[in-house]
Parts: sequence; C-alpha cells; structure tokens
Amino acid sequence: MDLFSPDPTWAESRIAELTDKLNAANHAYYVLDNPQMSDYEFDMLLAELTALERDFPAYVSPHSPTQRVGGSPAKGFATVAHTTPMLSLGNTYTKSDLIEFDARVRRGTAEPYTYVCELKYDGVSISLLYENGLLMQAVTRGDGRQGDDVTANIRTIASIPLKLSGNDYPARFEIRGEVIMPHKVFYALNAQREQAGEVPFANPRNAASGSLKLLDPKQTAARKLDCFLYFLLAEEYNGDSHLHCLEKAAGWGFKTGSFYRECANLDEVMAFIDEWDTKRAELPFDIDGIVIKVNQKWLWPVLGQTVKSPRWAIAYKFKAQQVKTRLLDIGYQVGRTGAVTPVAHLEPVALAGTVVKRASLYNADNVEKMDFRKGDTVLVEKGGEIIPKIVGIDLTQREPDGEPYRFATHCPECGAALVRKEGEAGYYCPNDDHCPPQIKGRLEHFISRRAMDINTIGESKVEVLYERGLLKTIADFYALDYQALYGLEGGDQAQNGNRRVVTLRDRSVRNILDGIEASKRKPFETVLFAMGIRYVGEVTAKSIARHFGNIDALKAATVEDLLQVPDVGEIIARSVRDYFSKPEHLEIIARLKAAGLQFETTRVAAVKDGVLSGTVWTVSGVFSRSRDEMKALIESNGGKISSSVSRNTDYLLAGDNMGPEKRKKALALGVEMVDEAAFFEKIAKTTVG
Repeated sequence: MDLFSPDPTWAESRIAELTDKLNAANHAYYVLDNPQMSDYEFDMLLAELTALERDFPAYVSPHSPTQRVGGSPAKGFATVAHTTPMLSLGNTYTKSDLIEFDARVRRGTAEPYTYVCELKYDGVSISLLYENGLLMQAVTRGDGRQGDDVTANIRTIASIPLKLSGNDYPARFEIRGEVIMPHKVFYALNAQREQAGEVPFANPRNAASGSLKLLDPKQTAARKLDCFLYFLLAEEYNGDSHLHCLEKAAGWGFKTGSFYRECANLDEVMAFIDEWDTKRAELPFDIDGIVIKVNQKWLWPVLGQTVKSPRWAIAYKFKAQQVKTRLLDIGYQVGRTGAVTPVAHLEPVALAGTVVKRASLYNADNVEKMDFRKGDTVLVEKGGEIIPKIVGIDLTQREPDGEPYRFATHCPECGAALVRKEGEAGYYCPNDDHCPPQIKGRLEHFISRRAMDINTIGESKVEVLYERGLLKTIADFYALDYQALYGLEGGDQAQNGNRRVVTLRDRSVRNILDGIEASKRKPFETVLFAMGIRYVGEVTAKSIARHFGNIDALKAATVEDLLQVPDVGEIIARSVRDYFSKPEHLEIIARLKAAGLQFETTRVAAVKDGVLSGTVWTVSGVFSRSRDEMKALIESNGGKISSSVSRNTDYLLAGDNMGPEKRKKALALGVEMVDEAAFFEKIAKTTVG
C-alpha cells in the first residue's frame, strides 16, 4: 500500500488503528507513568495520523489525539447546572475534630464501616460527563449548583481520556476530580510571565484556575495541566464501595493516582495523615490536606448531608508550614514596565523541601503594614503557596533600637525619583527609556515567543549584546550583522542551570540573523504588541492595529480617536498617546520601518458593545491573568477603565493583595466590589442564553 495515495477503506482503518495506539501510549505516559514507546516513535505515528486526517477528514474521530490541541477561541463560557450538586467538604485542622467526626459516623449507623483516605489535591474542581465511553462535557464547580462549561479546555489535558478503555462502564455517568498544575510547569510559566513583565501567579492553584478560564484552548493546551479523578457518580455503582469505584475508574483509563488507602479505623487514618504531612514536600504537585470518606457507599444516604457538605466525609487540612529566619535586608526589583517590587533577603532556611533565601513583599503598603526592622526574626510560610511569603514578625526577638524600613524613594537601578499613581499600591520608575532593567526587559519582551519570536536570541545573549553596547533599543536588533556578532563571547545557560562562557561561531551567528530576518514577516498587530507600550497587551494591540490600519494613522491619533477602539479605555489611550509623543520613539519606529517590518494591516470594523457597556471599572490587585488582560476583557465587553475609584466608578474588580486605599474609597462611595470569579460569571452571561 502506497502511504501517499491510500484508498479510503484502508485510510479509515489505519486512522482508527493509530488513534487507539496513540491514545494507549498517552495513557501509559500521563496516567500510568510507564512510557510504552519513545518520543520519536510517538511523534512519527502522530505525524502519520495528522496527514491521514488531513486527507480524509470524514474519518477524524472526536477522541483522536490530534483533537487535544483545542479549537477556535471561545467568546465565553456557558453556565451549566449540575445534575447533582458539587458539595464542599467540612474542614478541620485538629485531630480532636476527627475523633468527633468518627463518633458522629458511629452514632449514624450500627453497620461496620471502613474509611478511604485520599490526598486533598490543591487545584480546581471539575465534573466530567461521559456518554457511551466518550467525553461529552466538563463543568467547573462554580457555586456548587452550577458552573462553567470548559469542555474545550478540558479536552487539551492529556491525562483525561477522550474515549474510555474497556466496555463495562455505564452508558452515562459523571466523574469528578481536581485539575492541577504540576510544580515544574508552574515554575516555567511564572518565568515566562516575569520575562514578559507580567505579575507571576501566586500558586499553582491560581494558575490552573486561570488556565481553565482562557478563551483559547490552544493557550490552555500549552499550560500542560494534569487531573486526578476521585468521585464516581453512577447509579450502577451506588451499592459498591468507594474503593471499588476508584479501581473501576482506573480500569476505564482515569488517573486516580496511587495515593489512597483503605483504613480499618481512626488510628490508621491518623497514621496516614502523619505520613503525608511529612511526605507532601516530595510530591511534584500541591496538596493541602487529606480527605477521609466512609468507604461503604450504601451508608452515605443513611448518614446524610447538611445543606453544604456530606456527613460521610471530611477534609483534614494541614497547617501551613512555617519557619523562622532573620531578615537581612530589603531590596528592590525593577520590572520591564518600571514597576518596583520590594524583596526580602533572608538568612537561608529550609522550608517544604527547598531552601528559601528571598520572599516577595508585594508593594509599599505591605512593607508599611508589616513595619519591618533590619535583623527582625520573621515567620516565613508556604502553605498552599509555592512562592514564600512573610506572614509575621517575632517581636520578642526584635532589637529595641531597630530602625523601620522606609520604601525606596528613587529607582535602585537608575536613580530616578519613583512615582505612585493615586490609589495604586505600586511605585514606578518613570525613566522607562534609560533605566537598564526596563531597557533589557523591553528587548527580551520584543524577541519573546508571543511577540517577534526571535528564538535564536535568548535572555543571556540579550544581556551580552546590551553590555557590549550593541543593543539599546528594539531597532538595534535590525542593525546587527555578521561582523558584529562573530566571535562575541558571553554567558549562556548550561543544562545544570549555571552560566558558561560561549563564543558565537558561524552557525550560531547565521541562525541569529536568520531569526531576525524571519521576524520581519510578523503582522502589524504583533509588531505593535512587541513594541512594549505600557498597558497594550496582545488583545489590545490587535484591536488598535485593525482599527487604524497602519502606523501613520495610529501616530496621528488623539486620545479621543483611541477611545473609539473597542478594547481601549482612558488609561490605555493616554499611554499610547504618550508613547507616540516622544521623539525617540518616533525615531525607533522610523528605523523599524526602514528595516522592513510590517506596519500596515487590513482595517476591521469595531465590534458592538458588550454586557459591560456603560459601566466604569477600576482594577486593583493580583489575578489569575495579568492586570492588562483583565482590563482588556472589561473593555472588550464594552466597559470603561478608570485608574482610580471615584463617584463615576460602577465596579471595583478586586484581586489578591489589592490596594487598601482603593478598598476604603470604594466602601465609602458605595462602589460595588467584584471578585475574579464573579467577574467571569458576569461576562460569560453575554455569550449564553
């Protein structure tokens, strides 16, 4: 059979064979942690399947591994009612409460029972619906009664089967579990966000939650989420034990993990808790406790439930891990956008499997609130957070004459006086064109994957080229030539994480120049985003580029003109106008145009107003997405952005660690405060019903 001209019958059979073979390989790799084929063999078979599906689209199965990459971006998430409410568990932090729980179970039934102890995964609760062995729908917990339909995003998670194994599963059933982000994925994602000048996620749980709420499934696929399933809802199995249900689910292809254990009595439960309180630091993902369930499912209706939680299960939550160490100093980091973040330098201390030397202090308000003194003994905690944070000061250890820290008044890098906008918690260095970390940050942002994607130049090479005076602005990339680069020595990243000295030779130089040349084909909207204008993210850059059509029209635009763009509010409009008012920026654009970059695109009509039309929003705090993205979502749904809370403000979008002054002002003026979950529910309603 000639592979390049197969007949339809053979193609249909081969597509089905490859689909089953690759799904089995995915299950072995992601669920069983037991690879059955090499990466090369998998990639070759996947390439063959992709080619066959392209030529014979009628035979593409919805559970094909090629369908995990995600489809077109969604406009929002439909709200779906749960057929069975997703109850929350009662929580306890003490073993005496577990003794009382066991006593209540004994009072509730005279029949013998055992417990099943499971890890309490720290992620996002999800309910999956299967019909005839195929994944049909995935819904988040939401408020327990209804949640968001995130099926397209869930399909991108490799450990969730699109088609079940075996043939003894119910025709229709639900199974529930937790979507998590592994530590190594979390660290890599935060490194990318920091390089792009975005606020890093506080913990993997927030990152997983934000990833499930991305409107483009392809972006969710890139986040490499994982999922553990632990609760089967099927009438056929109501008389079985919970342990048996877990084993059956594993046989159908679900990732149930190997961490659960049947315990004959409360002593064995306590031993399981003590074991994992120690071992949790070794896990490649976060847990925040242990779930204890009565194993005999036929006893669950007998034991009953309250309005919020079942009486046959309870969650024991681990106490946050804390250590004491000494505060050596407070330093400051300057990001690409000029934001200045205070960082505590600590005497190294072991905590939850790592050595902690630094901890973010978030902003000036937090530094003032904590009232740090040099040499203070501080309490450092991880708990559910991977990023260490200082949660208190041991005042009994404080030196009586210690001077309090005052937030920096000048940029630690360039010496410029810092500025702070009214109502904001953060200070900024306004010297954006001459402050070294801001310059290097913009250079790194310009070549990043989401921007010009010049992947032949890494962060270390940017550092060297900047130090040698070859890069000062983004236009300088297009002035680099063979003679300037050949023989250049500098640091590069070795596999062990250390720096090693490398010398650029012929192949490396040509690769760099080829990458720069290829970037000239990037569309105008990408170039505009890559330029690094404050508050202009990918979505906003696309709207602006398509609205004005070319760079000359954009340069001439007034603030009023910019406000006509659907994704642009007052803050963004003034930022864009300020950028184009500076002669040095106009010179950079002229050089980029001369180099051949794309500064013209097809004009696209503005979209209609959304559900937030006529409302004014102020945004404060840290969210699962960058603040720019949250503002863009508000504006793309018709809302306007205000930098400060006033009588004209309708809503305050409140994230973690939000500025206390904004909260205080909102309360005083009666401005409604909306958290992230409620915000997404609000904008989701525009696309359903």
